[in-house]
Amino acid sequence: MKLLEERILSDGLALPGSVLKVDMFLNHQIDFSLLKELGREFYNIFGSENVTKILTVEASGIALACAAAEFFSVPALFAKKGLSKNIGSDYYSAEVFSYTKGSQYTIYVSKKYLSERDRVLIIDDFLATGAALDGLCDICARAGASVAGIGAAIEKAFQGGGKRFREAGIKLASLAVIESMDNGKIVFN
Repeated sequence: MKLLEERILSDGLALPGSVLKVDMFLNHQIDFSLLKELGREFYNIFGSENVTKILTVEASGIALACAAAEFFSVPALFAKKGLSKNIGSDYYSAEVFSYTKGSQYTIYVSKKYLSERDRVLIIDDFLATGAALDGLCDICARAGASVAGIGAAIEKAFQGGGKRFREAGIKLASLAVIESMDNGKIVFN
């Protein structure tokens, strides 16, 4: 998606360790006009998939998932990164490794919000190794929900997660695919 690529080039920063800093418009401070266009594009790609729910991980994916959910007219659901008293004792959980934080954590989704009746579109801001998406797919499988597809705003193709999901036969759409970020230079596919 040209609009997103242009924004990454104008405002993004390629940092050492394959980290792309886009927090000024995507996942800390949010340009909602841009997010609405990303949500619309996900609808253009997955609109015929009979999606009943949009699923993401707390916290960076929530705004993007909500923007997409508006076009699908379905609820946005996020997996919580911590177990709180209000989630109850009846939940699905999965272990996830965070590339950017360098740590493992557990994600949780209440069983009352995800079931075998759901056809889920998983949305996230980034796709690198795919660990967070693995956790969300695992939760969908435990709930008996089908995965209609995966949408990522930005895919770092050189980290292999996207290739792995595509080879597994999962419909995956990344709106900006980065082939490399060597020496601070961002190169798109």
